[in-house]
Amino acid sequence: MDADARSAAPSPRDGYTAEQVRAAERPLLEAGEPLMRRAAEALADEVSGLLGANGITSDRGTDAAARPLVLVLAGSGDNGGDALFAGAHLAARGADVRIAAIGSRLHDGGAEAAHAAGARDLDPDTDPVTFSEVVAAADVLIDGILGIGAAASPALRGRAREVVARVRATLGTGWVARAGRGTRHPLVVAVDLPSGISPDDGRVPDPTVLPADVTVTMGAVKAGLLLDPAAALAGRVVLVDLGLGPALAEVTPVVRRRP
Repeated sequence: MDADARSAAPSPRDGYTAEQVRAAERPLLEAGEPLMRRAAEALADEVSGLLGANGITSDRGTDAAARPLVLVLAGSGDNGGDALFAGAHLAARGADVRIAAIGSRLHDGGAEAAHAAGARDLDPDTDPVTFSEVVAAADVLIDGILGIGAAASPALRGRAREVVARVRATLGTGWVARAGRGTRHPLVVAVDLPSGISPDDGRVPDPTVLPADVTVTMGAVKAGLLLDPAAALAGRVVLVDLGLGPALAEVTPVVRRRP
């Protein structure tokens, strides 16, 4: 394999397991590469593009009613961190960003950046009426609840499952059914993969999932995004190159789609 092939980004037609991706990320993280920051900026760019494509821009004044509304559903892990840092970028660009902490805590750095940029917290439990109103009015929901760290047991549980079930009930079965068509409101952008699907084999052990319109996957496409039934919940898959190409060049993907 020549040098150009080894340095190229992984193909979006190749799917890798969670462990393969973690192993490829490890040397970069140990070297101090800011992978989360890069991922978050790319995620924010994708959300900004969706907002603009749907006629919703962030330059319509300072009135919150005239600004795009983005609800970040943030878990406790790195996916939540990606979503929060993306929320910081979006708030700085003029969006009205609300943060719902779905896990036991928020990623410290991501939460600090988002709050500093003007994002506001929204507790689904202590203020359920406002939460439902924000869900219904949002332009984009960012699903940053679970990532590849949940590969062994991907189903949503406990409070995370309850919150996702409430979002689905608030928006209705018609909204759920229109996922991936780019015409529903709000749109769902999944961070790395829709929370509740298996990154390795595409299993969906519990149907309580937010089907995505766009999945922004980091570093390499997760195999589960290319396999049914999960593939039907991923929407359009956007691969963010984080420099994993050299590490994955000698690794055999578990899924390889033909061009």
